[in-house]
Amino acid sequence: QVPLVESGGGLVQTGGSLRLSCAVSGNLFRFNAMGWYRQAPGKQRELVARITRGSNTDYDDSVQGRFTVSRDNAKNTVYLQMNSLKPEDTAVYYCNAHMITTIQGLDVPSDYWGQGTQVTVSS
Repeated sequence: QVPLVESGGGLVQTGGSLRLSCAVSGNLFRFNAMGWYRQAPGKQRELVARITRGSNTDYDDSVQGRFTVSRDNAKNTVYLQMNSLKPEDTAVYYCNAHMITTIQGLDVPSDYWGQGTQVTVSS
């Protein structure tokens, strides 16, 4: 297990901002990518943003231009800066650590999850 501890969620009005943090136990470079996912009530968990070991990023279309994912390797922490929040951003946000391990020539993926942090955007 890899402890991932999220923080920074809360209640904010439409148009407001929040910054989520994900503190990772151990060296962040172990993971091929770090991601932020969210799950709203009655919906499937979806990828919001992702940052690779080389700091390449990609975003879901719904948050492009509003959210920014970043990493601080010295602190083993990943961030999600969320601006111009909308009610439809309301969800539990989860940090994900994705690792690919090569075992006997085969690439074996592993995923680790944090406990989640609630983000609520009021209209």
